Amino acid sequence: MSAAMGGFFGFLAGNTADNGLMGFVIGLIYGAVAGFVLMSFVPNRTAGRLGLIVLTAVVGFVLGTWGGAVAGIIVGAVVSWWIYWIGRGDYRSGVPIYATAGQTLWHNTYLFICGFIFFFLIAPIITIIPLSFNAENFFTFTPEMLALDPDGYSLKHYRDFFSNSDWQSAMWNSLKIAPVATILAVGFGTLAAIGLSQPHVPFRRAIMAVLISPMIVPLIISAAGMYFFYSRAGLQGTYLGVVLAHAALGIPFVIITVTATLVGFDRSLTRASANLGADPVTTFLRIQMPLILPGVISGGLFAFITSFDEVVVVLFVGSAQQKTLPWQMFIGLREQISPTILAVATILVAISIALLTTVELLRRRSERLRGLSPS
Repeated sequence: MSAAMGGFFGFLAGNTADNGLMGFVIGLIYGAVAGFVLMSFVPNRTAGRLGLIVLTAVVGFVLGTWGGAVAGIIVGAVVSWWIYWIGRGDYRSGVPIYATAGQTLWHNTYLFICGFIFFFLIAPIITIIPLSFNAENFFTFTPEMLALDPDGYSLKHYRDFFSNSDWQSAMWNSLKIAPVATILAVGFGTLAAIGLSQPHVPFRRAIMAVLISPMIVPLIISAAGMYFFYSRAGLQGTYLGVVLAHAALGIPFVIITVTATLVGFDRSLTRASANLGADPVTTFLRIQMPLILPGVISGGLFAFITSFDEVVVVLFVGSAQQKTLPWQMFIGLREQISPTILAVATILVAISIALLTTVELLRRRSERLRGLSPS
């Protein structure tokens, strides 16, 4: 098993030099020798892992300077973990002691499948981040970048984004459209979720299906329908039309998150408030809203991300005056390939990570308010 893991990494490293077979053979030998030495002579897990990481990093530095050293650290860490995980029987730690060999195999296979799926989902996003610092005007890793040479990296694409009038105009359009669309989506979506949570509302399932349909219907169909409708209503090519279109796309996210928050809401609180003489508006603002606020804010963040990253609908509904940041990125990919697009994408990824982290913190707070243990 150690040889197989070493062969896998050796094949990847060999392909960088157009000699995958040689890399595979060397990796097999590396994995087999490392597994035998660590399990036979280095019982201390920490010392064994640290020693293999340092050794692999040194070999990587000799072969590929600092870039090879970083790759060596990663390979050494993974291979050493793999060796002790297999050799010490840690693969059984996540299953009951009475589990059969087949059940243990399936449990670990399931975990590895999830890990590979996560890797292939996140790898394209991670790849664009170092590319955005490329000193050259290419969408590729240069030899200087792979060697971690400081001359291979530059902030010029970020400087171009913040100094180019086209990019700045698109950014300010996005910052003008997304907040207003979010406010509309949160207002209408919250009211709809509260109304549809009442059991006496007729046809509430059908109404819910209609309201969340923008999330289900292919975006190109929604965009075409909005274009024909807005052109008749005189909203095509206006800021109001783009804002309303983005609000319609964000409302389903608000409805779903607020509805999920209302599932654990104790309705005896609203009855007690009404019994003490509070009118419905006061009850909503002072009793219901503080408890569902995390869900409302989470839905608003999702609506903001949807509006800020949307490109298909704005291409149909907007005009050159409403050109948003994703639209400018689309134009850049179609007309002129510039790594500035990667710099903008990195900024958007950072914004999305910050917003999703906020959503997770709000979800945990909502569960605590409802007396649940945050998962």
